[in-house]
Amino acid sequence: MKADVVQSPPPDRRNNHYTCNRDPLKAEPLAKLPLGSVRARGWLGHQLDLMVDGMHGRLEEMSSFLEPDNGWFGTDKQGWEEQPYWLRGFYPLAVLTGNERCVASAAKWIEAVLRSRDADGYFGAPYHKAVKGKDGSSLPDLWPHMVMLDALIQHHEHTGDERVVSLMNDFFRFCRDLPDAQFIPKNVWSEPDRYREEFGDWKPTIQHKRAGDMLPHIYWLYNRGGEEWLLSLAERFFEHIQPPQDEWLDHHVVHFTQRFQYPGVYHALSRDPRHLALAGYWYAQHMAVWGQQPRGIFAADEQIRPGKVDPRQGFETCGMVEFAKSFYLLGRLTGDPIYADRTEDIMLNHYPPSHTRDLKALHYLTASNQPQLDCYEKHDHFNKGRHFDYSPHLYRCCRHNAAMGWPWYVQNLWQASSDNGLVAWLYAASDVSAVVGDGTKVTLRAETDYPFDTRVGITVRTDAACTFPLYLRVPRWCSGFAARLNGKALRVEAKAGSFVRIEREWTDGDVVSVDMPVEESLTTWPRNGSVTVDRGPLSYSVRIEEDWKRCGGDDEWPEWEVFPRSPWNYGLLTGYGPAARVAKAEPPSPQPWTVEAAPIELKVRAKRLPEWQIGADRTVAPLPESPVASAEPEEDITLIPMGCARLRMSCLPVVRQS
Repeated sequence: MKADVVQSPPPDRRNNHYTCNRDPLKAEPLAKLPLGSVRARGWLGHQLDLMVDGMHGRLEEMSSFLEPDNGWFGTDKQGWEEQPYWLRGFYPLAVLTGNERCVASAAKWIEAVLRSRDADGYFGAPYHKAVKGKDGSSLPDLWPHMVMLDALIQHHEHTGDERVVSLMNDFFRFCRDLPDAQFIPKNVWSEPDRYREEFGDWKPTIQHKRAGDMLPHIYWLYNRGGEEWLLSLAERFFEHIQPPQDEWLDHHVVHFTQRFQYPGVYHALSRDPRHLALAGYWYAQHMAVWGQQPRGIFAADEQIRPGKVDPRQGFETCGMVEFAKSFYLLGRLTGDPIYADRTEDIMLNHYPPSHTRDLKALHYLTASNQPQLDCYEKHDHFNKGRHFDYSPHLYRCCRHNAAMGWPWYVQNLWQASSDNGLVAWLYAASDVSAVVGDGTKVTLRAETDYPFDTRVGITVRTDAACTFPLYLRVPRWCSGFAARLNGKALRVEAKAGSFVRIEREWTDGDVVSVDMPVEESLTTWPRNGSVTVDRGPLSYSVRIEEDWKRCGGDDEWPEWEVFPRSPWNYGLLTGYGPAARVAKAEPPSPQPWTVEAAPIELKVRAKRLPEWQIGADRTVAPLPESPVASAEPEEDITLIPMGCARLRMSCLPVVRQS
C-alpha cells in the first residue's frame, strides 16, 4: 500500500475506462463518470425526491414555455433557452430518482429534440434557425443549442444512444458551413443596439457573450471520433466570443459566471498557460471588488453597479448553477481541488435558501444580508420587479435553469482519475459504481452527514480484489485531516487544498474513515470591516424567526413573502473567544435546510443596532462601517448555517468595545 499527499491526479495521463481528451487536447486529471454512476442518499437524496414533486419535477404544469406547441417540438413558435435549461436538469433528475412520470416525460422531450434535425444538420426550433431582421436579413441563434446539448450528452452517457453522436456531427457541420456574416457576426460587438433594433429582440445577441459554452460539446464529440475539423470549429467559436465589456469581463451576473471560465476551457486546445491564467485572473479581479460577502457570491442584482458592493445586493439563482457548472469543468481540466471548495461554497450556503423548504417555489435573488423577502417591486436593484418573494410562476430563466442544481451536484460527487482510480471530490452520502484499475467494477458507499458532520466513512464493495488509487479531497478550510484504513491510522501529512491518495489492493469490505476537524473562525471583509462567522464548509447567519405570508398563486402552487418575527439588526462582539457549538439533531433531518431543522447552532455575544433598519425602498440599509457604537445591552444570540436561513444576516458589523 502507498499513501501520500498530491495536488491532483497525474495531469499527463488518460483514464483507460472513460472517454477523456485525446491528443492534441490537454489530458485532464479528472474525468466525469456517466450519468447514473453516482447515486445520492441522505439529505441530498431527499432533495431529489423533493424536486420530483416540487416545481422542477412538475414545471410542465405551470410553465407556458414547456407547452407541447413550443418550437423544440417542431412548431413555428420560439423554443429558446427555457426548455433546454429545464431539460438538462430534469433529465438527470428522472434518471437519478427513477420516477416513472419523470422518466416518461424526459424521454418524450429527448425524442422530440432528436426528431427535430433538418437535412442540413440544424436541429431545434425552426424559428431560431433564421431569426428575421427588418431588412430581410436573418441570423441563426446558436445559444439555445449550447444548452440543449447538455441534455443530449447526458442522455448518451446514460443510454449510449448513438443518435446523439450523429445529430451532433451533423449540427457541427451546419455550424462549420455558416458564412461569417451568419456565424455569430463580430460586428454585434460594436453595434449591439442596432442588432436589437434590427431583430426586435435582445435574444440573438446572447450567443455572442456565451459562445464559449460550445467548446465542451465540441471536445466531447472530438474525443469520440477524432475528426480534426472539430478543433478548427472550436477555435472559431472561441474567436467569436465577445471581448470584455470594459475593465470588467462582464457586468451581468450570469454572463460572468459562464464567461470567466472560457479561456480556461480553451486552454485544453491552445495549451497556452496564459489562457488558464486568464480564467483565474477574471475570477479573482471580480470577486475582490464585488465579492465582499461569504462563500463565493457577489453583489449583482442581475448587474454589477458602481458603488453597489454591499452584501444586501442579491445574487441570481441562475448564477449559482452556472457558477457550479463552470467549477465542474475547470475542476476536471486542472485537477485543482479549489473548484470543489468553490462548488460547496455556493451549493451548501446559498442554493438551498433560493428555494422554499418543499422546493415548490424559488426566488430570483439571494443576498447574504436580507432580513425580509417581500413582493415589493422597487427594491434597490438594477432592474425592478418581484425578486425576493418565492414563486413557482415567476422568474423566467431561473425557474427553468435551477433544475440542474442538485442533479448536477450529485453527478459530480465522485470523479474518475487519470490513473484509473476514483476521487471523492465532493462529500455527501452516496454510492458510486465505476470501473477502476485493470477493468474491475467496484462500488463505494460514502456514509456521512456532511456538511453538518465532517466525518466520512467509505466502504469498498468488489467481487474480486483489485488495485487502484482512491483520492480524498482535503478542503481548503481543513487542518488536521486524518484518515484510517480498516481502523489503522494512515501516516500522511495532509495539507489543506490537496488530495490524500491511497493506492493498494482493495478487497471487499475495506473501510476508509475520514475525520476533518472544524473550528469556528471569522472572515473580516476589508471594505467595511464587517465579519462573517465560519465553521468548516459553512458560514453562519443570525437566526431570524420567519413569518410566511401567502401573496399569490393557488392552493397547490402558492407564492410566499417571508417577514422577520425576531430581531436581526445586530453587531458582533468579537472579544469572547470562539462560538459555542450546539448540536440540535443527530442525525440531521431529511430536510435540514430550514430554520427549525438547522442541525448546528452557534452562540455568540452581540448588541442590537437600533438605527440599522429596512429603508423606505424596503431594502435593508447598507452595513454600518465597523467598529460601530451601541448603547444596547449585550445579548447571547444564535447563529445557524446560512444555507438554512431564508432570512439572512451573515455580514455583521463589529461593535466598538469601551
